[in-house]
Amino acid sequence: MSVTQTRRRFPTTLSLAGTTGLLRWPPASAAEGTLETTTVRLAKRSLCNAPEYVAEELLRAEGFTEIRFIDTPVPDTASWVAQSKIDFSLGYSSYYVAAIDAGELVVLLAGVHVGCFELFAGEGIRRIADLKGKSVGVNALGSGSHVFLAAIAAHVGLDPAKDLRWVATGPSVDPLELFAGGKIDAFLAFPPAAQDLRARNIGHVIFNSSIDPPWSQYFCCMQAANREFVRNYPIATKRVLRAILKAADLCATEPARVAQQLVERGFTDRYDYTVQALREIPYDKWREYDAEDTVRFYSLRLHEMGMIKSSPQKIIADGTDWRFLNELKRELKA
Repeated sequence: MSVTQTRRRFPTTLSLAGTTGLLRWPPASAAEGTLETTTVRLAKRSLCNAPEYVAEELLRAEGFTEIRFIDTPVPDTASWVAQSKIDFSLGYSSYYVAAIDAGELVVLLAGVHVGCFELFAGEGIRRIADLKGKSVGVNALGSGSHVFLAAIAAHVGLDPAKDLRWVATGPSVDPLELFAGGKIDAFLAFPPAAQDLRARNIGHVIFNSSIDPPWSQYFCCMQAANREFVRNYPIATKRVLRAILKAADLCATEPARVAQQLVERGFTDRYDYTVQALREIPYDKWREYDAEDTVRFYSLRLHEMGMIKSSPQKIIADGTDWRFLNELKRELKA
């Protein structure tokens, strides 16, 4: 599979109303030390990863000179991080818990946002329990959407392995269009697919992870990094995380301006869907929610289902590092 890389070694002309609009916080302090590397590679995936995309000029203010966005296959993001094909990726909490259990060399650094999934269903399906015996489309078995929906199904008493008919579409087939064509009964959509389905009046939402408890009480997506990058480049790690968390604040407070930048820079082609998604996704919870509680919650869910073998304590010990987050919560109080 080919890899598309977007490399930017010089400041772009497009920004959120110029650099001033982005740099509302002071740049990195010299007291932190010298960056060990000035290159960082980020995954280019779904629209809900907007904080990573909009962080580019913030990363430049932190001292990075080469910033790459790399197209990453949906089911393989954790392994790409582990194999150092990319350095950082914002991804689904449950997905990374499973990766840590499997021994992948990834480490979770922070929670970034709450809720970007909406479960769309067809006629006669009014609740998650009604999915028993129904077909559900996912990009791939083992992908973030598959693991997340399996946990949701198990929470209401279904056996995800036996009660749901999983349809893994692969990279060449869009599960949204299968659902729109009536070929599958349900589809777990994330932006901009959810906005598209609503605009086209296709199906109806039976679950929304940003508002339906208990899922809305935990981070949907967390910031992961390559373990060796974190170990070898702690100063760079902190600065990358600071830029992304500042960018999350911008997504929450200035969604229209962020959406315009994402369109202009080619990360998406629909301004209307993008600004709607940015307004709906809670990007402003990274200070309030407890990242470790999220890891514990999903570890328990996946352990109960038999999808992982490790205890929550082992997942936390093996695959998390909250040092940088704790420092940044003190620094970025505004």
